[in-house]
Amino acid sequence: MPRITPLEPPHPADVEERLARMTPAGTAPIALFRTLVRNLPMAGAMSGWGRYELGRDLTLSLREREIVIDRTCARCGCEYEWGVHVLVFADRAGLTAPQISSLTHGGPDDGCWTDERERLLIRAVDALHDTSDVDDALWARLAAAFTEPELLDLLMLCGWYHAISFTATAARVPPEPGAPRFADVRRAGPADRRADDRGGPP
Repeated sequence: MPRITPLEPPHPADVEERLARMTPAGTAPIALFRTLVRNLPMAGAMSGWGRYELGRDLTLSLREREIVIDRTCARCGCEYEWGVHVLVFADRAGLTAPQISSLTHGGPDDGCWTDERERLLIRAVDALHDTSDVDDALWARLAAAFTEPELLDLLMLCGWYHAISFTATAARVPPEPGAPRFADVRRAGPADRRADDRGGPP
């Protein structure tokens, strides 16, 4: 049960306007957005940064962005935001079922990851989640593979989705209709994590 109940329509004009700015055209506002607008100034302040993180100015590719977001939400145990991103973006990002399983239950050494940049993204998220830092050895590997703008985007993206995860989980935002749950993604074994396994969505 939600601790902060998402607003239901009809909405006051200022809330309706803010939700319209937060929501892609032709779609209904998700429960997280309808929760955030209970603090309208905060929701307004968040909107610009959220648009940057999901927009074309981000220096990471869509696929790299989703690897960071999915891993961050999974490590935070935020089934809500993880489910939204798997539902909406996993296919667009070209993430396979074994890769989604690995981001949820596995690690960067799983065989479904063959690109070193992608392995490093997962390692970076894990380091930031576990220690709130990146040690010198990992930083050297990251700096050899990513530009400084990309590194800054990586750090801020991971931090942003920690904030989103904390909010969605602690407020008990209810899951979106049709969004997967952690239990829907089976824990892949080594044979399921082969790089050539192009299974369907979880």
